[in-house]
Amino acid sequence: MTKVSIILPAYNEADKVEHAVKRTAEELVKIGYGYSFEIILAEDGSTDGSDAIAAELADKYAFVKHLHSDKRLGKGNALKKACKEAQGSIIAYFDIDLSTDMRHVEELIRAIEKDGFDFATGSRLLPESEVKRPLKRDIPSTVYNSLVRIVLHSKLHDHQCGFKASRRAALFAILDEINDPHWFWDTELLVRAQYHRYKVKEFPVKWVQSTTTKVEFFKDVVTMGSKIISLWWDLRRRK
Repeated sequence: MTKVSIILPAYNEADKVEHAVKRTAEELVKIGYGYSFEIILAEDGSTDGSDAIAAELADKYAFVKHLHSDKRLGKGNALKKACKEAQGSIIAYFDIDLSTDMRHVEELIRAIEKDGFDFATGSRLLPESEVKRPLKRDIPSTVYNSLVRIVLHSKLHDHQCGFKASRRAALFAILDEINDPHWFWDTELLVRAQYHRYKVKEFPVKWVQSTTTKVEFFKDVVTMGSKIISLWWDLRRRK
């Protein structure tokens, strides 16, 4: 049976870690993966006790692996480190607040395992998506993703949804090209995948924004705008 690795990046998420692990495991068992999976807690220099909770879960469950960093690496670097530790032929990651409805897990994995895609991502910006979040966050997200489509020639609509999966071989072929240490990592992954002509599936999801999100979207959009230009230059240079 195909082995699936699920990465849950965590920075100061003491109130979410245990629930996220249990809910993820429940869904994987329900759709038929039994113990042919692992859940990797990419715990990134937490100071709120998340590290202790993650360590306890790793001791309690054979399918849980705890990757601890003494200092903050950033989401992107924590994900890259976890990907290199993953054993699965399918490697996925979810935002630990589980904003994306977990009933989509089966569709995410099936896109890689059965449907022949190299990468798959949930999307909050397709017409069929069901999304609950404030307008003040919806507008910047739409503008940002439109810029990625225009400047970087992406065919996707939502690059930042924290609900993605990949075929191991395809991911490892581009992993060391992905440079961003923080939030732009999600976008860079999908843009580089398309640049190398991998098959990417984007599908609508039901998504509810967490009340404790760490993304400062207006500030981050400005920063990530410069990242778009940097990635555009790098891809142009490669050509």
